[in-house]
Amino acid sequence: MGLFIQYGIHASLEALEDAGLGGRFGEGANTAYSPKRVGVSIAAGMGGLPEIQETDRELEKREKKVTSPFFIPMIIPNLASGHVSMMVNAQGPNTCIATACASSAHSVGEAARLIQYGKADVMVAGGAEAVVCELGIAAFASMKALSTRNDDPSHASRPYDVDRDGFVLGEGSGVLVLEDMEMAKKRGARIYAEVLGYGLNADAFHMTTPAPEGAGAQECMRLALEDARVSAADVGYVNTHGTSTPTGDGLEAQAVAKVFAAAGKNLNVSSTKSMTGHLLGAAGGIEAAFTALSLHYGIIPPTVNLVKMDDVSASTGLDFTPNHAVKKSYRYALSNSFGFGGTNASVVLGRV
Repeated sequence: MGLFIQYGIHASLEALEDAGLGGRFGEGANTAYSPKRVGVSIAAGMGGLPEIQETDRELEKREKKVTSPFFIPMIIPNLASGHVSMMVNAQGPNTCIATACASSAHSVGEAARLIQYGKADVMVAGGAEAVVCELGIAAFASMKALSTRNDDPSHASRPYDVDRDGFVLGEGSGVLVLEDMEMAKKRGARIYAEVLGYGLNADAFHMTTPAPEGAGAQECMRLALEDARVSAADVGYVNTHGTSTPTGDGLEAQAVAKVFAAAGKNLNVSSTKSMTGHLLGAAGGIEAAFTALSLHYGIIPPTVNLVKMDDVSASTGLDFTPNHAVKKSYRYALSNSFGFGGTNASVVLGRV
């Protein structure tokens, strides 16, 4: 298996165990749901990049140009979902969304809709990514996307800071178990948060640069709030995409400020990528989990390494929760994920 597949499997099995749904569906103690009503959707933005790199190098050395028969299954993005379905006997919807850095936020949103539309009772949803290899680092470095603060790596990821110079590449997996609310309550499940709304759209502007003033992001957040039937004034926290890039952070800050102007001082904002780096296709899944935990425990995670805010972000007047977590009880939160190609996703969660 490719490393991203291993990450996705591990996170999925942990999530199911935490949800009280460990084991194979339809067998033993896990008979609350029919296997045909359980689905899996684990996204990946890139797939098995390290395995592609290593296989190509090995192939160049060989006189006989033969690869492992497992090479293709190691790199295909949907194999994380496939393996999880086989391990837990989930025979319902099985998908893999690949929308760059918005992949797993789209996965969570679409999974929620499958349950809402009556196509599944349970969805294992999120994302997995593993591209920390020579090819991945070199490619993003060539795009001028990565931080070059190599002499001080622990402070390299610094969203909204005036000295930010690019993102830090991370890897891993974030997976949630989504479940029909009434059925979850009936079986006595521990519920961290409720998925209330989901928005998605496109900037239709540029391959890598967001639209001016974050226009596409603004509309995406409004669509999610409309879907959730939640007023912007009632949202207490936004987990931003906030990758630590010079252009993107300021544009998202402007977008959040415009959408949530009515929230005023009630709103906290933070980028947890300051602590995890950017997990690309897995970012939305892990950040949806952070947002759900923030609602459940009443703690806003901080934006670390925020020493001096850049002028654009500072002009918004937003509280970026610098360097220290904040205790806060609130009802609604929103998590943003945006990807190359101008693809956007926003998910609204509510406290239960």
